[in-house]
Amino acid sequence: MDSPLYIGKHRLASRVLVAPMSGITDLPFRRILQRFQPGLVVSEMVASEGFSRGTGEGRERSAGAGEIDPLVIQLVGRDPYWMREGARHAEAAGAHIVDINMGCPARKVVGGQSGSALMREPELAMAIIEGVLEGTHKPVTLKMRLGWDHDSLNAPDIARRAVGLGVCMLTVHGRTRCQFYEGDADWEMVGKTVRAVDVPVFVNGDIQTGTDAVQALEQSGAAGVMVGRGLVGRPWALREIIAKVNGEPTPEPLSADDMADVATSHYQYTLDFYPVRKGLRVARKHVAGYIDHAPQLGEDQRSALRAELCRTEDTERVLEGLRDIYLRPDALEVAA
Repeated sequence: MDSPLYIGKHRLASRVLVAPMSGITDLPFRRILQRFQPGLVVSEMVASEGFSRGTGEGRERSAGAGEIDPLVIQLVGRDPYWMREGARHAEAAGAHIVDINMGCPARKVVGGQSGSALMREPELAMAIIEGVLEGTHKPVTLKMRLGWDHDSLNAPDIARRAVGLGVCMLTVHGRTRCQFYEGDADWEMVGKTVRAVDVPVFVNGDIQTGTDAVQALEQSGAAGVMVGRGLVGRPWALREIIAKVNGEPTPEPLSADDMADVATSHYQYTLDFYPVRKGLRVARKHVAGYIDHAPQLGEDQRSALRAELCRTEDTERVLEGLRDIYLRPDALEVAA
């Protein structure tokens, strides 16, 4: 592995980062991911105005002080004032690093002219960056896309200006906003931003395996990779990705006991973190992910278990099922 990377004073445990994912990288999942030593895991995006006004959702999404190290809180918004206030509140909430969202393509976010929509308004984007830098003494990072569309691939220019203001690390998803998640991520195009600045740039998009990560690094020249939804239901995939990026031998597969412990711990963390009804709802996407990636299940078993475990409110049955998909897959009964 090359010399270690730092964001501010924080030495990254690896060159593999985990992306902010709304509804996914909540505190329970970040606790689980931290077991596998990614360089950092970014929080769900936190709406800067609501966070500053003290909404429960903002507190929930930014949680992790004293548990997640480094704690990275991502802010989203389009008002420089509220982004500055959001940065101030993020630091008060224990953030070690504040990340700015200029990459989310979701219609709800873009419809509010935030996220990747800001790439159409470079002057406003710079004002937002200045606001965040004014609001915190912590390192500030930025996540974005290649541009709004293929007629405005302005990530290198935005990167240069952002670094000139004080942003110390960037992540670029290898698609435009108009591509959403269609087509293939263009890792080579991310290289234009890598070459435009003298701070670490991480490449993001379509990286699910160690082989993907190595190819993304080779094509982009990036300092590291950021991985995302491919970890749902298999957070231990980080082990193989990190080993490949480091040029180390592929680790032995996680044991069935360890996979069962990860899945059941994750479920219990989720139930403990949220009010009962919300916890059951939030956990379902992860339960489905663990079922989908359990190595010894047949498709009929997967379908039947998804139908049962993602609907029941019997938490003990879910915990039993999550243990059985790894420890007793042959004993699982498939509903007729």
